Amino acid sequence: MSESAPYFIDANVSMYAAGADHPLKAPCLAILDAIARGQLNAVTDAEVIQEIMHRYTSLGQRQRGIEVSQLFLRIVPVILPLRREDIETALDVHARHSHLQARDSVHAAVMLGHHIACIVSADRHFDNLPGIERRDPSEWATTR
Repeated sequence: MSESAPYFIDANVSMYAAGADHPLKAPCLAILDAIARGQLNAVTDAEVIQEIMHRYTSLGQRQRGIEVSQLFLRIVPVILPLRREDIETALDVHARHSHLQARDSVHAAVMLGHHIACIVSADRHFDNLPGIERRDPSEWATTR
């Protein structure tokens, strides 16, 4: 994969980076640092921001969700919208891949619609999806 090809950054990257001590905290911080320094071409979608807000709000940490979302927006330069064709593709992906959560089907559809081949995510649900390659944050240091 070309270094200029964009990586789709999943919500869990920002949440591990912002969270408590965890084996994925340091690699996720390194990924976000590489994006901020312009060393990694990164995009995400509007649903990722909603996912971050939803997760923190469900934990009773609404303000923290806003803060993490704002920081993520400052670092990741491109936030892809959800278009009608993405939702139609997401429904198809969701019907064909019963192991995917709804949000992951949406992310996959946005990636496919924008010809983005690689997602950085701790979620193994993205493994073996046609047209998508998952990079695990835990392996980041060894793949760079």
